[in-house]
Amino acid sequence: MASIVTANFDRNNVTPIRRERTQISVRPVEFAGGGTHRAYRGRRRSRRAARTEPSSSIAKRVFDIAAAGGALLFFAPLLIAIAVAIKTTSPGPVLFFQYRYGYRNRRFKIYKFRTMRNDAGDVRGVRQTVQGDARVTPVGRILRKTSLDEIPQLINVIKGDMSLVGPRPHVPGMLAADLPYEDLVPYYFQRHTARPGITGLAQVSGCRGSTAEFGPAVSRIDYDLHYIEQWSLRMDVMIIIRTIRKEFLSGSGF
Repeated sequence: MASIVTANFDRNNVTPIRRERTQISVRPVEFAGGGTHRAYRGRRRSRRAARTEPSSSIAKRVFDIAAAGGALLFFAPLLIAIAVAIKTTSPGPVLFFQYRYGYRNRRFKIYKFRTMRNDAGDVRGVRQTVQGDARVTPVGRILRKTSLDEIPQLINVIKGDMSLVGPRPHVPGMLAADLPYEDLVPYYFQRHTARPGITGLAQVSGCRGSTAEFGPAVSRIDYDLHYIEQWSLRMDVMIIIRTIRKEFLSGSGF
């Protein structure tokens, strides 16, 4: 959990957005291989430490491609059925495209099943979905509750834009506690040192949904960084198992 301190600002020398902020998170950032950012300042990390980072792992990439390819084949009949249901119950395309932050802040086009009315969708994604959102279609509500709308992201995994497990990709300019995420959490962009994931440690730990409140918004980033620091293939497998049990079987989305 991030530490929280009260920050005092000179009102004559700050922008309006920072003038309104009274709390910031000051978590020291740790890298794979151990040690905090301050301890590593001015010291080159060893090659062994670099290889432990998720995006540097060949084993993780091979696992992603094999598992994503197998999942696409397994879910093929279901994907066709979902596509037909979306097309016959709501005008508009079957898939929804949106640009999000990826590895090293590069933007990529993410694929999802369309779950909202075509005339009410938020292409930029700054306006988050809330409980009982009127923009969501009846079929979309089922897809979101079971997380089946995320299955097309397996294509992103095969392309190399994403991983099966990693920090969830955010849209540029995403708000948290009414502030841009990077203003609320100074170490926000550290989460982009790994490929974004279809699921992640934050999601299976209960940090899913709205980021309107300060505490949960910061905790989500802390979980992301903890995953990057402690990553292993075993951790990926456990997160995937927890995701299947928590999201697909229990249906906790909205």
